[in-house]
Amino acid sequence: MQHRENKIHIGFFGRCNVGKSTLINTLVGQDISIVSEYSGTTTDTVKKTIELTDIGQVVLIDTAGIDDKSVLGEERKKKTLDIFSQVDFAVLVISENRFDIYEENIIDECKRYSTPYIVVYNKEDLFPIQENLKTEVSLIVSKEDKSTREKLHQILRQEIRKLSLEQQKPLLNDIIDQGDVVVLVTPIDASAPKGRLILPQVKTIREIIDQHAIAITVQETELGQAINLLGKEKIKLVITDSQIFKKVDSIVPKEIPLTSFSIILAKEKGNFNQYLSGTLRIDSLQDGDNILILESCTHTPTCEDIGRVKLPNMLKKYTGKNLNFTFSAGLSNSFNDIEKYQLVIQCGGCMATKKQMQNRLLPFIEKNMAITNYGMTISYVNGIFKRAVAIFQK
Repeated sequence: MQHRENKIHIGFFGRCNVGKSTLINTLVGQDISIVSEYSGTTTDTVKKTIELTDIGQVVLIDTAGIDDKSVLGEERKKKTLDIFSQVDFAVLVISENRFDIYEENIIDECKRYSTPYIVVYNKEDLFPIQENLKTEVSLIVSKEDKSTREKLHQILRQEIRKLSLEQQKPLLNDIIDQGDVVVLVTPIDASAPKGRLILPQVKTIREIIDQHAIAITVQETELGQAINLLGKEKIKLVITDSQIFKKVDSIVPKEIPLTSFSIILAKEKGNFNQYLSGTLRIDSLQDGDNILILESCTHTPTCEDIGRVKLPNMLKKYTGKNLNFTFSAGLSNSFNDIEKYQLVIQCGGCMATKKQMQNRLLPFIEKNMAITNYGMTISYVNGIFKRAVAIFQK
């Protein structure tokens, strides 16, 4: 099953008027990006989801020209560079035999984020490619070439198949085996979506089933009854919503491994070892320290919001310190004065790809800053951190 957070994101980068929008329109088979002879026509990012054979759905991202010299050009270039933190794969489009500082800057960004890329030479019918450029180019296309769409589809399928397989790797494949019983604790409170489970819960249930294991889903009010019915010796693992970690810990016998959906996501998508060490920084927080809380999606906060309400309250109570909190939603990793933060706390990232999560945290990792995530933080302040991560440290 492919959730929308697992879609490969492919960014198209290059100078103004090299044909990025035209190539995307060709791939999609319809005009989703405006095409014009005038420089700087694409002023903001445009996203479109398409289906690639053997890969599934991918998101194509059209960006503004990196050499935009218009009045708003600098702002557009900033947005284009910011997109690098959100893409799994990059397509650098060049034309007119130009390959210098602009193209080199794009490749440098790809290398910084460890993002695989290809170089496509466009408009070959108008500007025949020079021999010295052929070694830099993965594909040569032109408007007159009727097979351009199939060529693009083929090379993209070839290049991103391994990325797709990596992102679809099961969360629990090295923890549970066929026939194991896993109990999932899913509270239904004011923050729960009406009529459905949240994405991490659905994803975990599906992957337990894919492992031919047995998923038992209950609310915390029925957890004790479920354990008695099943017998504690038959339960391989209990996974809970992080918000009720403390309550669930008091119910589940100590011999049964216990963790949370958020910590499982940290193992799959985050920088797990950095999270482990960063969590210990909580004990060193002082009055006036600044904490940055990162949310991977945008949503309307409520009085029971975990990131903006519950988590800050838990940290203040645990540390007894006067702490300052800053909140950032979405996937951008453009932050000002990041050195002022003593701790960075990332959400589980159910709406982001593994690459997006790692890229978002890269500026902090590059500066050796302390990072952790929601589930680890909550388990730590409740005194059950070691138990919550033990199953991943065997």
